[in-house]
Amino acid sequence: MRIHDLSPAEGSTKKRKRVGRGPGSGHGKTSCRGHKGQKARSGGSISPGFEGGQMPLTRRLPKRGFTNIFKKTYTVVNLRDLSRLGEREIVDIEALMEAGLVRKIQNGVKVLGEGEVTHPVILKVHAVSKTARSKIEAAGGKVEIL
Repeated sequence: MRIHDLSPAEGSTKKRKRVGRGPGSGHGKTSCRGHKGQKARSGGSISPGFEGGQMPLTRRLPKRGFTNIFKKTYTVVNLRDLSRLGEREIVDIEALMEAGLVRKIQNGVKVLGEGEVTHPVILKVHAVSKTARSKIEAAGGKVEIL
């Protein structure tokens, strides 16, 4: 079999509609667009949300609240997930990425206090919750904020 022997499966392709090719074709004169009107014109497409001149729904509804452009979104890791790292002494972002606990770092990594710490660790992350910090320090570890 060569490349010129290949052809699409039977019934999988359709001939394209050739419009504006005379009255004998059945698609002549108005080229299947009907008579006049916006959709018959060239460039006569209407944007989604356009409601024929009526005030669109998006503009009729009231606006609420605001978006804080200074908001920080942290990638979250719980203390119970740190057990996946084994008996590691220093836990930093590279170690968390290696273990697959963190994929995408947005504004940093934050450790939350769900779970327990069994051995002392030095944690180097961007943010830590109060409970996580107290549990790490109770186990004899240390927290360093980047």
